[in-house]
Amino acid sequence: MFRYLSLCSCLILLVLTGCSQPAAPSNKIILWHWMTDRNDTLQALAQEYQKETGIEVSIQLFAPSDSYSQKVIAAAQANVLPDIYGILDKKSIVADFIKAGLVADLTDAMSADNSAWKDSLYDKALADRRFDAGNIYGVTPGIYGVPIDVTNEQMLYNKKLLSKAGINAPPQSFDEFIRDAKILRRVGITPFVSGWGELWLLDCFASNYAFNIMGEDKIFDTFRGKVKYTDPDWIKVFKVFDDLRSEGVLIDGIVTKGNKYAEQDFALERAAFAFNGSWCVHVYQGMNPDLDFGVMPPPPISSAYPLKIWGSAGSSFVVNASSPNKIKAIAFLKWLTAKEQQVVLVKETNNLPSNREAASVISPILGEFAKGMDQSTHPNIWPLNEDPSVSEVFDRGIQDIIIGEKTPEEVARDVQKAKDLQLSKGNH
Repeated sequence: MFRYLSLCSCLILLVLTGCSQPAAPSNKIILWHWMTDRNDTLQALAQEYQKETGIEVSIQLFAPSDSYSQKVIAAAQANVLPDIYGILDKKSIVADFIKAGLVADLTDAMSADNSAWKDSLYDKALADRRFDAGNIYGVTPGIYGVPIDVTNEQMLYNKKLLSKAGINAPPQSFDEFIRDAKILRRVGITPFVSGWGELWLLDCFASNYAFNIMGEDKIFDTFRGKVKYTDPDWIKVFKVFDDLRSEGVLIDGIVTKGNKYAEQDFALERAAFAFNGSWCVHVYQGMNPDLDFGVMPPPPISSAYPLKIWGSAGSSFVVNASSPNKIKAIAFLKWLTAKEQQVVLVKETNNLPSNREAASVISPILGEFAKGMDQSTHPNIWPLNEDPSVSEVFDRGIQDIIIGEKTPEEVARDVQKAKDLQLSKGNH
């Protein structure tokens, strides 16, 4: 999704931080962000905060996200980060920022008043920037970020198209999904679309079924090298995509389709089902305000283990640990994630709130997404992740299955070969 920082950049960051003198305390907080869809709302909230407290909050937008990340890297190297900012990268990079002294530990603030602030937020969202005892990154346990919204990825279905095909309810199992897809094809409706030209979204869908087929312990043992990708359960995961291909479920060109184009396909009713994130509610509203759709988890294959969906903080801010305005910055983020301000963000942006109490005002369609948070998981909160070199072979292998170039068994062997190579290099 977001561009990973290079190892070189991280090393430079660790060496060069602390070279310049910190600014003096002031009555002005500076916040950097990348969210073009939320800038106007954040600006308005900042003005309201100044009226209430007398503290000015300068909201500064830098977009797109790649440009924003480059600016954060440069500012970190020069030790001129703002009071509040976001880190758009994997958890290991967040850990590097923390160990370099660039991110404040918010545990005490979150735990004050019998943990009132912490308990008001979705735990799965906090986990995105929380490091528990014994974490593999060597970070002192604590909470290092504040989520301003949450997100999860699920399936969407077009009610009108299903009705046109005589389908009265969304499928409750994978077999029913295949059955409905065949019915849709017979009446000239494309069954399914997703932006599987973006590997992270394909990986997300695959992991849903891996959790459902074999459970999390076996998945993590595979990452550790204790279970092989040629195991029958992994073959079943790969076979999911072979079945989707052979049964004509997928829209043409799905492995080269970016998610914004897949969103257009679903919004313009070119497909009956889609796999996308909760942000799509806002996107679809802009593309087709009359779109009538529902939300459902991917239909399960097995009853042996629960089907997990990816869900976590959508957007998070951290506080600069060396900021002279650290206390004021924390106070602003606490205010920003209180129910009243979260309600404003929900109404203006159609994103899921990070504050549990604000969930009472969300639209019914967002409410369906919100229900999924209790069944959510995410790579950022897993005890370990697969090596990126192996993950890429895994995801591209699935693309090969979808286009009919390889069988599930062939892809399993390819992925295990990549895993064996990774293990031989000592990359555990």
